[in-house]
Amino acid sequence: MTAALAILVAGFWAGMINVVVGSGTLVTFPTLLLFGYPPLVANVSNNIGLVGGGITGTFGYRHELGEHRRELRSLLPAAVLGGITGALLLLVLPDDAFRTIVPALIAIGLCMVVWGPALQRRAARGRDTTAGYGRLATLSRPRLGTVAGGVYLLGIYGGYFGAAQGVLIVGLMSVLTSEDLQSITALKNLLTTGVNAIAAVTFLIVSPGSADWTAVLLVAAGATAGGIVGARFGRRLPPLLLRALIVVIGVAALLRLLILG
Repeated sequence: MTAALAILVAGFWAGMINVVVGSGTLVTFPTLLLFGYPPLVANVSNNIGLVGGGITGTFGYRHELGEHRRELRSLLPAAVLGGITGALLLLVLPDDAFRTIVPALIAIGLCMVVWGPALQRRAARGRDTTAGYGRLATLSRPRLGTVAGGVYLLGIYGGYFGAAQGVLIVGLMSVLTSEDLQSITALKNLLTTGVNAIAAVTFLIVSPGSADWTAVLLVAAGATAGGIVGARFGRRLPPLLLRALIVVIGVAALLRLLILG
């Protein structure tokens, strides 16, 4: 009962963090390890369980997504393809292979989140928005292709492990577009949910025995409720506070990975 309650609470907290910031995996994954789940089983079970929170969180940001339907025709397939690639890599590569690259990716994402607005302002002074930087709807095809390529690469990472995938997507779009942070957060929620969902389907098809369904259901129940709370809370945050929260959670995730190894 203690383990079940702890995993349920961790799922709730992860679902809420994922919607507002990202990095929810850094709550649920270590919790599952703490209660004796093998790393691969913990990773797969966590991935499947967090899908529910992503769905409720994305629904909470549905209004912000409405103006980006055209761009999502490029970005969502890129995320899904990346998620399939990453999930297959997880089942083929050694369980601990991610340890050498995850800290670097989180650090890069935090740098992009912190310096993204300054880079946007510098680009706005030096370029016309039709030549590159701008809202997603006004991006040139090459620039939108660059964003989609980045989303694909981060989808590989998300399908493989996914810790702070949301931070990295926010950082990517902060640097390459002039979208406001709430719109970026809405896009991040949909894209990461797409990655988690397709990775979950891939796990179930290729290696159905790699998930523990008790853990999946506990994480899913907590994360689904957490996604609802996170969407309501996150929509009220001003951009500066939301960016600061992203940095705090991202640094905490980085330190946890470095300390736990």
